[in-house]
Amino acid sequence: MQLPTPETIKKKRTELLMTQNELAKRAGVSQPLIARIEAGDVDPRLSTLRKIFDALEEVENENILVKDVMHYPVIHISPEDTVDRAVHLMEEYGFSQIPIISNGVPIGSISEDMIVKSMADKKSSAISKMKSIDLMEGSFPTVSPDNDISIVSPILERSHAVLVMEKGTVVGVITKHDVMKLLHS
Repeated sequence: MQLPTPETIKKKRTELLMTQNELAKRAGVSQPLIARIEAGDVDPRLSTLRKIFDALEEVENENILVKDVMHYPVIHISPEDTVDRAVHLMEEYGFSQIPIISNGVPIGSISEDMIVKSMADKKSSAISKMKSIDLMEGSFPTVSPDNDISIVSPILERSHAVLVMEKGTVVGVITKHDVMKLLHS
C-alpha cells in the first residue's frame, strides 16, 4: 500500500475541480492546513489524511453521472421477435432478462423467470415460437444520462436494469454489475 504524497492530494483535488477551501470544508479542517499539506510543509496525522481522502472520494462519487456508467448499444428485442430469439440473445450475452424496445421506446421486458414459469403450462416448442410481447413483463425504469449515478442504486434494488433515455429514445442501460464496477475505480 502506497501512502499519499502532497502531490497526490493536490492532483486529486484539482482533477475534481475543487478549491483548497472547498476541500477543507468537506474534510472539516482549515484551508491553511490543506495548503501546508499540499506544499509539503506539514506532516499530517493519519486521521486528518483519512478525512481529506473521504472528502475527495465523496466529491468523486457525486460527480459520476449515469452517462459515465451506462453501456451501449442496448441489446434488446422487438415485440415481434420470438421467445427463442430472446433466449438466444440472453444466452449469448449472459443476461437473465432483456428489454423489449419498439422504435427506440421501451415497452416491456422478458426474463428467464417468466420463460421458466410459462413452461409449466405449455410445451417448450410452443413457447419458443411465441412472440416476445406475449410473455412480456413490465418495462425497466428509465433515467436521464445527466442524472447523478446515486439515484440508480435504489432503483436497481427493485429492478433488473435501468434504461437510459434521451429525447424519448433508449440510449443506454445500467445493471447491478455496472454499478458494482464503480468499486474498482
